[in-house]
Amino acid sequence: MAKASFTQEDDDLLAELGVEVEQKKKVAHTQREERIIAGFEEIQRFVEEHGRVPRHGEGNDIFERLYAVRLERIRSQDECCKLVSSLDHQSLLSVSSTKAELEAEYKTDDELLEALGVEPSKEGGITHLKHVKSQSEKKAAEEIASRTVCSDFDNFKPLFEQVQDHLTRGLLEAKVLKNQKGQTIMAEINKGDWFIVNGQKAYIADMSKDRNYGFDNNDYRLRVIFDNKTESDLLLRSMQKALYVDDASRRIMSLSAGPLFDSIAGEEDTASGTIYVLRSKSDHPTIANNRNLIHKIGVTGGSVKTRIANAKQDPTYLMSDVEVVATYELYNISRIKLENIFHRFFDSAKLDIEIIDRFGKPVIPKEWFLVPLFIVDEVVDKIKDGSISEYRYDQNEVKLIKIAKN
Repeated sequence: MAKASFTQEDDDLLAELGVEVEQKKKVAHTQREERIIAGFEEIQRFVEEHGRVPRHGEGNDIFERLYAVRLERIRSQDECCKLVSSLDHQSLLSVSSTKAELEAEYKTDDELLEALGVEPSKEGGITHLKHVKSQSEKKAAEEIASRTVCSDFDNFKPLFEQVQDHLTRGLLEAKVLKNQKGQTIMAEINKGDWFIVNGQKAYIADMSKDRNYGFDNNDYRLRVIFDNKTESDLLLRSMQKALYVDDASRRIMSLSAGPLFDSIAGEEDTASGTIYVLRSKSDHPTIANNRNLIHKIGVTGGSVKTRIANAKQDPTYLMSDVEVVATYELYNISRIKLENIFHRFFDSAKLDIEIIDRFGKPVIPKEWFLVPLFIVDEVVDKIKDGSISEYRYDQNEVKLIKIAKN
């Protein structure tokens, strides 16, 4: 952990207290020495995170094996030991050598380095990697990829199917986590959240109650379920890192309604239009017999009265006059997006009827549904409070059904 720099204000305060501060001379290091120090600090971070020194062995991670080789090289050279001895608060330099373990696999350090894709520099440095991603990139990828089979995936399968269905129907949206500047936004992670990372849907099934995980015991442990029937016990920071590294990462969330249907617009609200519900005056037998059940739900950015002025000549309006039975003013919302929510939600109740237009051609009108007005009002309320994704419309029972969750 980096220490804060000592400022002039600190010096002045100590001077007032009568404390003399010994000024340490800054030591200039060569590039080779800087590389050795940086390499030793990486080993220290490994020890802090795993609670042990890095080990050799084919079964171990490539970077752990690299750190083990690096530590052996530093221990074996007096110059290197003197260089990093002041940093060795973990007594890594005094640990007995495991050289025999290394030689059991490879005859020389260089042989192992070559197998690991490490090329010693002309100066004898040991931090030059070839064909290997940076440590941060590799670790982020490994953390998200280190998964096990989810033995109880059947308990989560209905949730994944529901989320996919709601994404398809437009009741949920997958919102990009990065803005145009490449900065990660909406990075907060909580139990029950949904994400798309590395092309897979990820569900935060559980989160530890206390922050007592990670190398500094200041992180949460997550249980993340993926749509390929695997799971991972990621740290929260690791999940955030994976979302950051993936430029296409997304958060799956309910459509943000905002002040959609306020009766009075706020000073900063921008009018977007009007959702309208119409009832037909057609004498078509199907419509006449179900007049109070058949409604058209649409949206307009202008006047509803102007929109329906020529309804009698338009097959969209069933070639008949209509009456407006409900309207909802919109603010700060995409009209098309909201209209799609209604249409997809009531898709199972779409009216199947054929109308002959004024040219004698058959037309199948859209946006007409066998839905009573009180159901439309309920859906409006659910969109307003953000809970619409928790319900579906049951045409047979003529009511909204809350979707069961495991």
